[in-house]
Amino acid sequence: MHTKRVVIISSAAAAAIAAGVSWFSVRKLSLANRPATVEPLHADQSDATKVALIINPAKSMADEAIQAVRRVCSEAGLEPPLILETTPDDPGQDAAQKALDAGCDTIVAAGGDGTIRAAAEVIEHSEATLGILPLGTGNLLARNVDIPLDDLHTCALIAVRGKVRGIDVGHMKLNLLNGEVTDHAFLVIAGVGTDADLFDETDEKLKAKVGWLAYSEAGLRQLPGRRKRVSFKMSDEGWQTRKVRSVLFANCGKLQGIELVPDARIDDGVLDAVVLSPRSMAGWTWIMLKTVFRARNKIPVMSIYPTTAVSLRCAEPMNTQIDGDPTGEVNELEVWVNHSALRLRAR
Repeated sequence: MHTKRVVIISSAAAAAIAAGVSWFSVRKLSLANRPATVEPLHADQSDATKVALIINPAKSMADEAIQAVRRVCSEAGLEPPLILETTPDDPGQDAAQKALDAGCDTIVAAGGDGTIRAAAEVIEHSEATLGILPLGTGNLLARNVDIPLDDLHTCALIAVRGKVRGIDVGHMKLNLLNGEVTDHAFLVIAGVGTDADLFDETDEKLKAKVGWLAYSEAGLRQLPGRRKRVSFKMSDEGWQTRKVRSVLFANCGKLQGIELVPDARIDDGVLDAVVLSPRSMAGWTWIMLKTVFRARNKIPVMSIYPTTAVSLRCAEPMNTQIDGDPTGEVNELEVWVNHSALRLRAR
């Protein structure tokens, strides 16, 4: 009995020491000023007069999406939409520019989040409005703005005739290892580290068969690993160094129905930097439980920092991703948000 008691007490002490070490090693970033959220900018309402549909022809529901938009345009007394297809070399940017050049004031992007993001990069800061038909695997933006995923006609109706709201657009400038500097817009979430490794390693054939569950398979393979040293500079603060597994930059907070960042809003002029620093499987489990059960308590392995801009330097190359699309390895990047820069048709 005495031996059992000693073992129990020793185990408890060891667990307490390990927790203390973990807490200390995952120190918080010190921020003197938190950015104030701003009210959404009022978006002038306007009816569509000329519609373009940017469609990813590889999607299984592409033909149905075209017919749905044509039907809505006909019901509204509009001319048939200008149909522009994406290609492997053009995920949507060139098509969106052609739509603007043709005088289209409502541009509907039908495909996955990559197609929608590509169109938004061109439409940002213009008077044109963006409508979305979610045909992808994740459909993250649609979930965050309450666009239905199972009713194509309703989606088309919202995309062409829905209310106009202004939403924020995030930007991530990457200093790639080959010396190239690129600037990508994102609407949902960008990241560097393990999350980007996940998207980079996802089996596309498995993704085509089982959808978003393929990300889970890739995620399990990415859980083992080590933290990497990065330096942060948030807004006007000084540089600070931490060891992390991932840093996410959230424009909105919902991923596959789970509130990763419960307080994130897509129109508040603020990004939420999510710093994930687990050292083991126990840390990942802690993060998962907090997220799934929407726990408000703070945990040392997951910290959220509202900010308007972030500069980040990596001690060694790290993968990046934007709205689920891999964007290459970097040693340095910058992130910022443009407030209410995109006119989106929603409910």
